Amino acid sequence: MQADLARIATADFAHVDVMDNHFVPNLTFGPQMVERIQATSPIPLDVHLMITDPERWAPGYAEIGAASVTFHLEASSDPVALARRLRDIGSRAGVAVKPATPVESLYDVLDEFDQILVMTVEPGFGGQGFMPETMPKLRALADEARRRGSRVWLQVDGGISDRTIEIAADAGADTFVAGSAVYGADDIEAAVTRLRDLARAASLEP
Repeated sequence: MQADLARIATADFAHVDVMDNHFVPNLTFGPQMVERIQATSPIPLDVHLMITDPERWAPGYAEIGAASVTFHLEASSDPVALARRLRDIGSRAGVAVKPATPVESLYDVLDEFDQILVMTVEPGFGGQGFMPETMPKLRALADEARRRGSRVWLQVDGGISDRTIEIAADAGADTFVAGSAVYGADDIEAAVTRLRDLARAASLEP
């Protein structure tokens, strides 16, 4: 894992998926492994918690030193309070939504979060196809953030590739999680650069 982290040293963050085999039908790892990743990663960690009871577990990931901790809106009993707790510890606070979850409830509390993750696949497994039907929700969030003058980051995760990153950037995303498109490339550093350039170009288009 340390070698694979070194291969993405030119990325902005290492996105770490934590799954509990309860909120999503897959199991990855927990705080001990993330702490080890934190100790060896050349870039900051962006931890994505696909777990139940984030109020109990999310603060621990911030305490480990993760730069960003994102929990799911669907799993949280009080997302604003949890976001404030994460910020108090020193982490950026993110909230994620599944493809079918409405986002209107977040409009009045945009500034309580540092980023909102719009899942562009069903959470739980890598290698899925990008869901274009999530783009209207992303665009609505982006429009609302602009209207309110919010600086919240809008992140997308799932099926991000050379083909889809431009679609997501055009809809308002500014932060992109890419797995297969990076680690499946012959030249990982070139893949990171290409994706970044494609997103930047799409976001600048009128």
